[in-house]
This record gives sequence, C-alpha cells and structure tokens, in this order.
Amino acid sequence: VELEPGRSVIEFARGSYLGLDNHPKIVDAAIAALASYRSIQWSGARTRLNFSLTGDLEYSLSELFDAQVIVYSLVLTANMSALPLLACGAFTSGRKPVLVFDRFAHATLAYHKAVMAEDAEVLQIRHNDIEELEGICQKHPCVAYICDGVYSMGGNAPIRELLRLQERYGLFIYIDDAHGISIRGRHGQGYAKSQITDLGENTIIAASLSKGFGVTGGVLMLGTEEQEKLLRRYAVPHAFSMGPDLAGIAGALASAEIHRSAELGERQARLARVVQAFDEKMPTQSSGDGMPIRMVPIGESRAAVDTAAELLRRGFYVAAAFYPTVP
Repeated sequence: VELEPGRSVIEFARGSYLGLDNHPKIVDAAIAALASYRSIQWSGARTRLNFSLTGDLEYSLSELFDAQVIVYSLVLTANMSALPLLACGAFTSGRKPVLVFDRFAHATLAYHKAVMAEDAEVLQIRHNDIEELEGICQKHPCVAYICDGVYSMGGNAPIRELLRLQERYGLFIYIDDAHGISIRGRHGQGYAKSQITDLGENTIIAASLSKGFGVTGGVLMLGTEEQEKLLRRYAVPHAFSMGPDLAGIAGALASAEIHRSAELGERQARLARVVQAFDEKMPTQSSGDGMPIRMVPIGESRAAVDTAAELLRRGFYVAAAFYPTVP
C-alpha cells in the first residue's frame, strides 16, 4: 500500500485474507448497481421499503451458507440484534439462559454484557475452558455460550467439544465467526459453519462480510424460520436501521458467485501456503492451526508500539494490539 507519494509498504493489518476486497468482479458489480439505481442507500428503515437486491442477497447467502440468513450493515449490528433476544429467552423457549462469555470474546460481543445482564445472569470463563463450561451446564438447566469462531488475536473455538456439550446438556452456542468466513469450508462457509452441518434451534452464527468475503456488511446464520421471524419482528437494529448500502449488496452478490467457483479454492490454497511459509520462518503459539492470524507477544504496550513503528520504518505495516483489544 502507498502511505504517501513515493512511500509504499507491505501491510499485514487488514482482514481481507483472500484479497477479494479489490477483485474486479466485485468492484465492477458495485459500480454497475450504483449506476443502475442512481442511489447509494435507501434513506429509511428496511422494514418499510428496501432495494430488491437485499432480498436477492439474503437468498443467495442462504443457499451459500446452507442456513437462514439475514444481512446487516455490520456484524456489530447483527450481534446487537440477536444477543438481547438471546438474553431474554426468545431463542430458548422463554427460559432465560445463564450467559457465559469466553474471556477472549471480541469487544463487539463483550460490549453487550451490561445490557444482557438486565435480563439474565452473565458469567465469564477462561479462554476455551470446556471443563469450566461443562460444570456450569451441570448446574443450570439453560446455558448459552458466546464466543468467537476464529479469534482476532489468534486461536479458534473448540467447535466439536462445544457440540458435545450441546448434545449432552442442550447448550445454546452463539459464535461470531467474523474472521473465519471465506477462508474455510465449502463455498467459504467459515470455520464454524463448516463443522456444524445443521444449526438447528440451539446455534446461531454471526459473521462479517467485510473481511475474507471482501465487501461490507454482516450476517446472521440461523437454523430455523422461527428464529428469523423473531429477529425480523423484534430486533431493534433490524426494525429501525438501514441494511447494507447498495454498493455493498451488489459487491456481496458478486463475491457469492466467486465463492461458488473454483477460484475460491485456489485463493484458499494460496493463503494456506503463505501461512505455512510464515510459520516455518517464525513459529508462534498459533503455528499449524491453518488460520491467517498470528500474534507475536511483545510485552508492555509501549514496547509493542515501538516494535510496530520500527517494522514500519523497515517497510512493513503491522497492527500493534494491546488492552482492551487484548485482555
């Protein structure tokens, strides 16, 4: 990327893991939609009127991800729609669940703790601590676990272990797989969905279209029509805010077609080779997990900033992360 005239660096900070954010087909589709509709956004709540392309996108993504899909302007908006309903028992037959957050759950999930605590008990457990989570499931009849699929600072959720708890105790699982979409699974269904054949009544996956998918927006993947009806009727962000902008919708439709083609597999394979090459040169605690996120612990916040500044001076732009991004 060019930071200023005459100064270019190699950047490692974006989440466009497959390089789709400047794909000609996606960019051209966005431009064509703007030219056709002569508009950028529908200036009103989506429950009143909306672009027909919004429905086309939800239908396309529902087929792609093999789930009931609702699209949002951001994954944050998707989480804001679903999590309060989860807390009040809307997805658990009226029973208010004990809400358990993974300690490393992203800020866009943890942000909701105070609101959710108005309706239900909120707990936090150590990162990926299945034993502690199972203990909570044994004590309470209705438990919901909120976590990332692929964590923004590296690592991932133990999906198969969570499914075991779901089968045994009825655990409700809410996963934000913003960083897992596109890079894994058939048609880029994501790290989480590729391991969960049927979402059913007890699993919801939120995801971003702004990272691996290469466009803008967020989605909720749902297992039942009843969940979809609840969200469309009661979720405040759905009822009183706008959906994705027109360029984002058209770009997402084009990206969905790329995801259905052989090109996606080629890009996934190329990403895997790059990750493997990095792991060979610089092993980290995430080496070998196949994910494109690598955290290199530095220590104090000031040291992390200084290290990032020195790398930038040498021509590499990386993200320095510290509290509250990193717990």
